Amino acid sequence: MTRSIGLPDLIVVVVYLAGTTILGVWLGRAQRDSRDYFLASHAIPWWAVLISVVATETSALTFISIPSLAYLGDFTFLQVAAGYILGRIVVAFTLLPRYFQGDLVTAYALLERRFGLATRRFTSIVFMVTRALADSVRVFATAIPVSLILGSLVSPRYGMPLAIVVLGALTIVYTYHGGMRAVVWTDVLQTSVYLVAGVAAVVLLGRSVGGGWSAIFAHAASAGKLRVVDLSPSLSRPYTLWGGVIGGAFLSMASHGADQLIVQRLLAASSLRDARRAIIGSGIAVLAQFALFLTIGTGLFAFYDGRVFSTPDAVFPTFILDRMPPGLVGLILAAILAATMSTHSGAINSLAASTTHDLYLPITRRSPDDPAVLRAGKRFTLAWGVVLTCGALLYRQQGTPVVAVALTIASFTYGGLLGGFFLGLWWGRAVQRDAIIGMAVGITAMAFVVFAKQISALVPALADGLAPFATISFPWYVLIGTIITLAAGIVSSLTHPAPSGDIAR
Repeated sequence: MTRSIGLPDLIVVVVYLAGTTILGVWLGRAQRDSRDYFLASHAIPWWAVLISVVATETSALTFISIPSLAYLGDFTFLQVAAGYILGRIVVAFTLLPRYFQGDLVTAYALLERRFGLATRRFTSIVFMVTRALADSVRVFATAIPVSLILGSLVSPRYGMPLAIVVLGALTIVYTYHGGMRAVVWTDVLQTSVYLVAGVAAVVLLGRSVGGGWSAIFAHAASAGKLRVVDLSPSLSRPYTLWGGVIGGAFLSMASHGADQLIVQRLLAASSLRDARRAIIGSGIAVLAQFALFLTIGTGLFAFYDGRVFSTPDAVFPTFILDRMPPGLVGLILAAILAATMSTHSGAINSLAASTTHDLYLPITRRSPDDPAVLRAGKRFTLAWGVVLTCGALLYRQQGTPVVAVALTIASFTYGGLLGGFFLGLWWGRAVQRDAIIGMAVGITAMAFVVFAKQISALVPALADGLAPFATISFPWYVLIGTIITLAAGIVSSLTHPAPSGDIAR
């Protein structure tokens, strides 16, 4: 029987939530303009940017869903993390130098410089839609353990909606007031909390299983759960060496080179050198972090002896409530809240930055230093916070680990965005029309790849033609989308005279 949350746990959670909110509001007390609000005046040290990037990638998906990957499978997810490091290195020496050439606030301003305003608007809107969908799923993931706990305090029917609303409201408050400075420094605090909680879970699992971690690893080895490398060439297996290293590299290039959520943090660093240290170091940190949470999943498998749960993502939350001592439950819950609030706040801030600088400023022709722009940015922050919270309320889990759902959503458009950036960098013949056509074709094609099963069910006549795409796993999505986008953009560029000189820069 799952016990209810006790008073010590409630105190820990309330103190954490109140402290984070107060800190975020306090950090935003001296904002001067929209650049300060969205980039913290380029005054964030590289190590804080590194931690913020890691925190942004973590969310509740890492804390809740990554252990379920090891519980149901093995350690092959680390192959994707290895690809992440490779992708970051490419971004550090290709896209990052161009972001630091000029006073840019958003990633998509670089595309305006290369192609034109319409391209900037197009990519910004694509980012907004993708980020809104993916982060709504992340907020939902956090509500899983919170709703289990709140279900003992209120009716289970209202536990999930209440958890989502409380998380959304508190995150909106400190993000609205504090801007990027609050986002980064609360990320540092939140990362410390969830790493301590993760280590505590490892220690407790070792004490809860007879024979400790040596017995856990022996049990995992006999079940084939310690495998790290999968050499299968199949495109249908999500975690293989080829899909992980190649697909993971392209996914990381897109998320860290073409996604405003991460690029905005890198632009908050004081220099290109610091931004490079932050982005490459974050890849190594993420690999270590994934290993930690996969280890937790292995311990959970030994503890529950492979028991089947109602949803894959209920494994770790159930252990938290069943086995954690008073006070530590509150710390773990605070860690889960920390993981999601850091990603949630970053998403809200980046969406507001893109809306302000990619759409609002070009339309109004105001200066970024205009006080009205700062007020508009805060209003957009509030609006996007409400949108993400409502999206989480509407989401319904179908049995797939939430981490896979969020990565699939992101991969759907990432190939088009990354292909647009690469087209601008490496194909001087391309003009604005070619970039938009290439990205539109790439994203449309990926809709058929990503949603092949759903489209086949709605239109049976297309089932045979879409069957090969329905088996492709998500690590390959970005690579396929990038190739299609580049091919479409290059073909389009051959239908008009070449522009004078090589305009790629």
